[in-house]
Amino acid sequence: MKLNILAFGAHPDDVELGAGGILATHAMRGLTTGIVDLSRGEMGTRGTPELRDEEAKEAAAILGCSVRLNLEMPDSQIDYFHESQLAVVRVLRKYQPDVVLMNAPTDRHPDHGRASRLVEDACFLSGLHKIKVKDGDLLLPPWRPKTMYKYLQFYNLEPQVVVDISEGFEQKMASIKAHKSQFFDSNSTEPETIISSESFFESVVARAQDWGRIIGTSYAEPLISVRHIGVKNLEELQ
Repeated sequence: MKLNILAFGAHPDDVELGAGGILATHAMRGLTTGIVDLSRGEMGTRGTPELRDEEAKEAAAILGCSVRLNLEMPDSQIDYFHESQLAVVRVLRKYQPDVVLMNAPTDRHPDHGRASRLVEDACFLSGLHKIKVKDGDLLLPPWRPKTMYKYLQFYNLEPQVVVDISEGFEQKMASIKAHKSQFFDSNSTEPETIISSESFFESVVARAQDWGRIIGTSYAEPLISVRHIGVKNLEELQ
């Protein structure tokens, strides 16, 4: 299955928070989308890996994703050594995405920056003909995505692109709520974390509204472009 957009996250819920609206909006327009979680989030304060697996499946369905995978890299120990790069290359060559989304280049959780570098490097390596990677017995041909972007997470970094997600905002929020173990729940008896507070959940909405205000729409998500952005027609830019 070829995908139009493939989003990578260090942990389940990274993509929903940073780019869930982008995935939902594009899926609603008929594009094929997918998510790859690098780890199962097993070091998180709340929930279990098994529970988080189920929450991730539900969230992907809400966003209209065709694929959701987990590479089961160790949470809080994500690296960008060659073996890890090849694991990402295998996914890129199998699904041949035109657009790749990835974690922020630097963030509060150190896994996010490492995951960002890992995926960016793998996007380049995936296009090298002399790197041989198989899916079972099938040798996968080289593939390099056309464009790569990094979504914002905890830190407010400076983006180059702001995407209107008004059409898919309801799905974005529903996909976040699908991760019940991680976010605000007045009935939960688990330890409170910075992302499980009610105020954090409200900040997700406020942030999307503020980026929407900047581009003159209801809700938006910002992206950092890995490469320079080229356009054919300036009139199509907002």
